[in-house]
Amino acid sequence: MRAAYDHKARKRPVNLTLNEDLVARARGVTENLSGVVESLLADFLARETEQRAAEARAAMEAAIAWNRFADKHGSFADEFSTL
Repeated sequence: MRAAYDHKARKRPVNLTLNEDLVARARGVTENLSGVVESLLADFLARETEQRAAEARAAMEAAIAWNRFADKHGSFADEFSTL
């Protein structure tokens, strides 16, 4: 799963605070740590975007179901309303 982003966008340096041992070990297995981090960040972004969209869809479906129920059965508060 890949996030849609501009692969040709300009690259710029950023400051990250990472565990020193973790970085040393990662550099031992890749020559392009920046590329690995960029790939992992893109995957994270794609997963987060999909998860948030799924949560929004679930909330919308719950609201639709609640509205259908209310249309069919009325509101629970209707029998207690003094208006």
